[in-house]
Amino acid sequence: MSAETRKLVGVTLDEASVARRSPDVDHERKVAIFDLLDENHFSPIGDHDGPYHLHLAIEESRLVFDIRDADTTPLGKIILALSPFRSLIREYLGICESYYAAIKTSTPQKIEAIDMGRRGLHNQGSELLMERLKGKIEIDFDTARRLFTLICVLFMKG
Repeated sequence: MSAETRKLVGVTLDEASVARRSPDVDHERKVAIFDLLDENHFSPIGDHDGPYHLHLAIEESRLVFDIRDADTTPLGKIILALSPFRSLIREYLGICESYYAAIKTSTPQKIEAIDMGRRGLHNQGSELLMERLKGKIEIDFDTARRLFTLICVLFMKG
């Protein structure tokens, strides 16, 4: 399979899963999707060639990767329990709030310290996502980071 068939060409989030978003949260979503579509490695295990379209949703306390072909014909769903992600997502969203508050009033050193913690949690979430998708979907670390951002967006309020 070539690199062109092991990639995402479309990503959507289930809007029913989330409350109305603030402009900051919507900006995070747009940037993550743009970056993800610009460069990614996404290869579901199975006999379907890509490129792929991914619809992310939360259904009945589960994370759903609804995988479709480029024409959005359903290929299958990968369903993951949310429980391994919950505390990490909660911590990550909390530190993101601290970061956004800090950039308005704090010193550069404090902002940098908060950002280092934010990146560390983001990396942990990305590694957990890769681990949970192992044997189901092959992704690289940068793709996992962008997908983790989008998963967090499903939980962001405001």
